[in-house]
Amino acid sequence: MLKRFFITVLGTMAGIWISIVVVMFGGLLLAGAMLAKGGNDSAVEVKKKSILYFDLAGEVTERYQPTSFFAMIQNQSKGGGLTLDDMVHALQAAADDDKIEGLYLDCNGAAVGTATLEELLEAIGHFKESGKWVVAYADGYSQGDYLLASTAGHLVLNPMGSVDIHGVGATTPFFKGLLDKLGVKMQIVKVGTFKSAVEPYILDKMSEPARLQMQQYVDSIWNFAAGTIAANRKLSEADIKALAPQMISARMGEFFVDSKLADKLEYRRQIELYLKDLCDLDEDDELRLVAPAAYLESRGNVFNSPSSRKHIAVYYAVGDIVDSGKDGIVGETVVNDIVDLADDENVEGMVLRVNSPGGSAFASEQIWEAIQYFKSKDKPVYVSMGDYAASGGYYISCGADKIFADRTTLTGSIGVFGMIPDLSGLITDKFGINFSTVQTNPNAAGISLTEGMTPTQYEAMQKSVEDVYDLFTGRVAAGRGMSQDSVKAIAEGRVWTGGRAIQLGLVDELGSLQETIAAMADELDLDTDRYVQYPLTEQKLWEKLMRQSQLDFDMAADLDAETLRALHFVKQLRDASPIQARMEYIEVR
Repeated sequence: MLKRFFITVLGTMAGIWISIVVVMFGGLLLAGAMLAKGGNDSAVEVKKKSILYFDLAGEVTERYQPTSFFAMIQNQSKGGGLTLDDMVHALQAAADDDKIEGLYLDCNGAAVGTATLEELLEAIGHFKESGKWVVAYADGYSQGDYLLASTAGHLVLNPMGSVDIHGVGATTPFFKGLLDKLGVKMQIVKVGTFKSAVEPYILDKMSEPARLQMQQYVDSIWNFAAGTIAANRKLSEADIKALAPQMISARMGEFFVDSKLADKLEYRRQIELYLKDLCDLDEDDELRLVAPAAYLESRGNVFNSPSSRKHIAVYYAVGDIVDSGKDGIVGETVVNDIVDLADDENVEGMVLRVNSPGGSAFASEQIWEAIQYFKSKDKPVYVSMGDYAASGGYYISCGADKIFADRTTLTGSIGVFGMIPDLSGLITDKFGINFSTVQTNPNAAGISLTEGMTPTQYEAMQKSVEDVYDLFTGRVAAGRGMSQDSVKAIAEGRVWTGGRAIQLGLVDELGSLQETIAAMADELDLDTDRYVQYPLTEQKLWEKLMRQSQLDFDMAADLDAETLRALHFVKQLRDASPIQARMEYIEVR
């Protein structure tokens, strides 16, 4: 037994040290490549007969965020870390690039929001208008992937694959039964009949108002998806909707060709030969596939670089809104950034890109005020809404001069809530722990989690959320040119899609981020490419090299031998599927 223990321990230690050595070796190779590169800004030259390549796998984010060396080599962002920003810009540039023959959509089950899909659909549409082809392939299409793939002039499916068209649904878990067993009671203060975020903690099932609003927005999203697929595949919307209840993902390949959902059944090897034929390449030639990030790097992507000339600031506010920290929309950071942009003489206006379900009411108010400061400098502010701009996400948007949203953006949710747990049933009743308090006056010790709120405390908390709600709806009324009563009539915490929000006056126009930028550029009499993305992100040289490793190496004709060796090594690390023996995942907090 002791011998086995030492063998296990020593084996584990050996594995750790081997990993460290491999990583250090990779780092040294990259360092050597960096020194060899010197000041050369672009390490890649895209050859003729190349194909823009979207590996649709993993999560598609708004824009590239710097990461650690370890995370990058471990390939934690599958699919090369695709971003909406990279894909849209790559499509725009490639449309006029005679080195790019067409677009290949390799559909591997990407996690993409519906509004993000809208913007990609628009960008692919513009790409096709340039006269270039689009080909899609999948071993099996998820519904989101298929929505994008339906734009392809040649849509191919693996003979053993399927297409999943099932409609749109949303499931909410409810925890009240569990909390009851634990002896935990959630004390709720809120304003808004439709503010359903608290329901899972106090109800056993969805309330009727929550069900009503959810049904309306899933119906709206489904109508968009079904209509888009039908138009692209030259079918009727009724045909697509009729397929959804049939669980067609269980059918065999021929069904999808017969139903006109796919053009052909082929294996991956055959689709690669087809692509070579489109590019006039021989069978023995390598496909010249170039990923968005590498393609943009080859051209010198200028949108992430500081500018000393007059420009529009495109500021990304993505994630949960929090008072402080490092992740999400951090109130104190965003406020400082917006104030700096307001004081920057080279910034003519700002497009605020919001993709957030909300968060801290306090941070939302601070960001709202910073936007007003920006506007006080006689600089316009437009908002472009992504997948979500709800609750606090709408709060920080409502003071803009103009609001753009996608048709399926989820917005509104103008409501406020607070949730304070009462743990007395768990701590006192079940664990037998009691507490005694001495205080100078009632409430001197504040609200305790070990006992329920007193009537006075509850009334104070309820008054607090009502005051914030009044402030919130007042901000919306002032920003949207509506009466506060009119705002309250459509608020109540209710979620709307972008298409409906226009009718209600919460949004001005339907349009993508690029259309929002174009509208501001028109107002400011600037070229549409005169913008800089904020917060500024500085890519270290090793990050650029790692991202360029997505490129087909046969295209990297101008790379020196050391850089090529480094990139090949990185690619081996990223693409490795090592044999592993590990225990189940346990998160320790």
